[in-house]
Amino acid sequence: MKIALVYDAIYPYIKGGGEKRFYEIGKQLVQRGHQVHLYGMKFWNGTNIIEKEGLYLHGICREENLYTNGGRRSILQALYFGLCSLRLIKEHFDVLDCCTFPYFSLFACKLVSIIKRKPLFATCHEVWGKDYWFEYMGWKGFIGCIVERFAFLLPDRIISVSSHTTNKLKNQLNSKKTIATIPNGIKSGMIKKVKGAKEECEVIFTGRLLKHKNVDVLIKSIHLVKKKIPGIKCSIVGDGPEKESLEELTNKLQLKNNIKFYGFLEKQEDVFSLIKSSKVLVLPSTREGFGMVVIEANACGVPVITVNAKDNAAKELIKAGENGFVCLLDEKDISEKIIIILTNVPDLKIKKNCINFAALYEWNRITDAIEKVYTGERQRSDNIAEDPIINRIVK
Repeated sequence: MKIALVYDAIYPYIKGGGEKRFYEIGKQLVQRGHQVHLYGMKFWNGTNIIEKEGLYLHGICREENLYTNGGRRSILQALYFGLCSLRLIKEHFDVLDCCTFPYFSLFACKLVSIIKRKPLFATCHEVWGKDYWFEYMGWKGFIGCIVERFAFLLPDRIISVSSHTTNKLKNQLNSKKTIATIPNGIKSGMIKKVKGAKEECEVIFTGRLLKHKNVDVLIKSIHLVKKKIPGIKCSIVGDGPEKESLEELTNKLQLKNNIKFYGFLEKQEDVFSLIKSSKVLVLPSTREGFGMVVIEANACGVPVITVNAKDNAAKELIKAGENGFVCLLDEKDISEKIIIILTNVPDLKIKKNCINFAALYEWNRITDAIEKVYTGERQRSDNIAEDPIINRIVK
């Protein structure tokens, strides 16, 4: 098959969970004999089409900032990419799969699918819903609600990355579409080969520095941990609009010697190396469609602390005391869980638990399920594969 995957942000130029999912699944599909094309903004110099690890990357428009100066997703960028997605009319493909967010490209892909007489698949990482739209945009949020609802009427089939997202599609958007729940994955073999960094630390965060990630709460929790463990070290890996304010908070709390900002790291292996040199990863995010970093950290043998927020699907990946903890979005509660892991949990036992759990999420298993959906072998809602281990994951 010739498979077209559409998302404005392309891995490895943008390193989010959604970008990585398309890229890794694409590589697996190429190994199975399919031809895979990723369509997004052009993040590279030279020709509009380049080949990378067997994938064809198409820059269908110039690169635009994904976020405004205020840290919000840019509506103008989303509209621009949506219009440029109409250029797929000139392309030939057997499968068209468009990432649902930021929605406008989904409208363009629907028109393309009608003209091409091909089914439209849509990969959904999260559902915002009414409450978050109004929290995010104020009274203008009603426009986002309308766009989101209409967008999910367009695909012929929806691929959801978690049972949490599937339930929101059904319960909040009343979606009647066929939904295949297929989680994100990892390459445990590659992670296993990575050696820990020489510079060790106790606590690490990796991800985009966005407001809903609540890295400020992590910094405040390190301030509390420092009272019991004066030499506590924390690594913050990633970049984003919140970076400057987070550095200011670090200086204000006199944590400059305890917290190190690494910024954006080009190589994924370097991120895994830092995780392996840590004792616990903290993900205080209140919005995660899946939470791939949980699985990645576990594959490194590192437990994860995340928060009990209604829109945080990452909490579903945690078995308390086995591969991490779920706590309140509160610096005191997070600091207490950090101290428990650092002082009370046997390293070898929790490391083994984490690695065994992460091993369930191999990309080859995930791709088995995706391939069956693309070829029409699986039609029943929420039944993603015959592999009982994957079925157990999403339940």
